[in-house]
Amino acid sequence: MDFTVLWAVIIAFALTAFMGPFVIPYLRKLKVGQTVRDDGPESHLKKNGTPTMGGVMIIGGMLITSLLYVKKYPDVIPVLLMTVGFGLIGFIDDYIKVVLKRSMGLKAYQKLILQFIVTAVFAFYMINVAGVSLELVIPFTGGETYDISWLAIPLMFLATLGTVNGSNFTDGLDGLASSVTAVIAAFFGVIAYMEGQGVAVAAFALVGALLGFLLFNVHPASVFMGDTGSLALGGFVVAVAYMLKMPIFILIVAFIYFAEVLSVIIQVSYFKMTGGKRVFKMAPIHHHFELCGWSETRVVAVFTIITILLCIIGYMAY
Repeated sequence: MDFTVLWAVIIAFALTAFMGPFVIPYLRKLKVGQTVRDDGPESHLKKNGTPTMGGVMIIGGMLITSLLYVKKYPDVIPVLLMTVGFGLIGFIDDYIKVVLKRSMGLKAYQKLILQFIVTAVFAFYMINVAGVSLELVIPFTGGETYDISWLAIPLMFLATLGTVNGSNFTDGLDGLASSVTAVIAAFFGVIAYMEGQGVAVAAFALVGALLGFLLFNVHPASVFMGDTGSLALGGFVVAVAYMLKMPIFILIVAFIYFAEVLSVIIQVSYFKMTGGKRVFKMAPIHHHFELCGWSETRVVAVFTIITILLCIIGYMAY
């Protein structure tokens, strides 16, 4: 694959960085500003009105770069289907909320139906066109694979919904989802490169796009990715993991996603069972640490470092 992956990082970074000065003012002109929760950390109130839907920059940088190599590495197509498909769902949700000013966005059942459709298209393409089996690589077995038969399809839908919602909940602090996912994408990119898989190009293109986006998304952020970006990132992670037969590894390397989702489930369940009591000061869990006195940048740094360590464990487990 020579220096293709290096060029993928550089091109995607340059494209996304170039888009920033044009896209961000345009989003501001459209008045697609973020509405911050009143019950959240007080320090977040100043973020009201910051342009959102910046995920179009991430998707654009990654998509354009990947398409430059798609003829040579057609394996990137299923990954692009999931990334763009879920990004489109997020875009529709964002558009309804911030442009049409309907606070609820897409209804839960509408999101679920759309997510099922995108996942079904991905599964069909992966199995019938790309010819990728649904065997799973088991961690710490030296690359041994296991066929779980008919359970593979339900597991795929479960993994997709969990990962996408996890990335969505992780997008709550300046640079958090971008930093964590860049590390995860780099992990899968390295594995794909080692195995000579074409999806390495898409993975490193996303790394470059996220690094370019971070120029504008680090604290204090001048743009947020919105659901457009966070859902696209979740779609990417689950797609590249399945293309490498490594969905189980999501639980290891993307543990931050899992922790964010789990904190919300625990908080809501405990609140209902106890009639108003809480386990965390606020969920998702990154807000809990903020309310415990951690700065926003510290939470992002710690969560990113944890993800790096988990990716090292994931590499050892492969």
